[in-house]
Amino acid sequence: MLKRFWPVLLIFISMISVQGSASIAKYLFPVLGPEGMTAWRLFFSAIMLILIFKPWRKTLTKQVLKYIFLYGISIGCMNLAFYNAIARIPLGIAVAIELTGPIMVAMCSSRKVLDFIWLGVAIIGLAMLLPIEQASSNLDPKGILFALLAGSGWACYILFGRKASTIYGSASVAIGSVIASCFLFPIGIWQSGSTMFSLELLPMVFLVSLLASAIPYGLDMIALPKLPAQTFSTLMSLSPVFAALSGLIVLHEQLTHYQCLAIIFIITSSIGTVLTMSRPVKIKSSKTNN
Repeated sequence: MLKRFWPVLLIFISMISVQGSASIAKYLFPVLGPEGMTAWRLFFSAIMLILIFKPWRKTLTKQVLKYIFLYGISIGCMNLAFYNAIARIPLGIAVAIELTGPIMVAMCSSRKVLDFIWLGVAIIGLAMLLPIEQASSNLDPKGILFALLAGSGWACYILFGRKASTIYGSASVAIGSVIASCFLFPIGIWQSGSTMFSLELLPMVFLVSLLASAIPYGLDMIALPKLPAQTFSTLMSLSPVFAALSGLIVLHEQLTHYQCLAIIFIITSSIGTVLTMSRPVKIKSSKTNN
């Protein structure tokens, strides 16, 4: 029994690590800001991923470089938008809204009526989070917009990452992270100034990168060979739950019953989309987002 379920346990630990890193990152926002935090997070993540994948062993062609460049830009925009989102709205809500990006990618590859029903469920949940109802009026519209942008970045990350990895393999994520870091680091310095280089903050920033990239990636690499792709995708749909719990424990973020119901709608849509897919989807593991 334990042998059967331990890969699932590892995936749960992986999600806890990722969402815990987001809570710690948000804790540092008053000092570094979302831009500075994103810059350092991607910088350390790029170093870790380079050491893991050793991309110098492969030759880059012009064809793959185009896709890896777009992939890297997607990584940077996704992370920057996500951190700007959680700086303004609760972590659980931001992750739930961001989840609409991969949901839309899945929807675009299918034409079944049931898929559009799941899309409708996601739209209902998203509409419930928009600040047009009194129950959600405490949500910052800019935070919701940034979460939607993060979801769009996630969708681009999936599309360009799939193309790049098909041609160049898993080492694409290392080069993509370097590209993201190169264009985001100047933005971080511009926004945070000399605070970016405070030696007191760097250990915490490194911890965020470790929790967000190295640890979950390693756990996924152990668990993924033991799990069907559909099971993995379904489990990942529970990310907003772990995000909400992390936000509650670390940041004391309380969600209303109305907001919790909206998150449940989005999670249901994601799980339903995965379970009714007509064909299996390859898993590409990389924790370069939240």
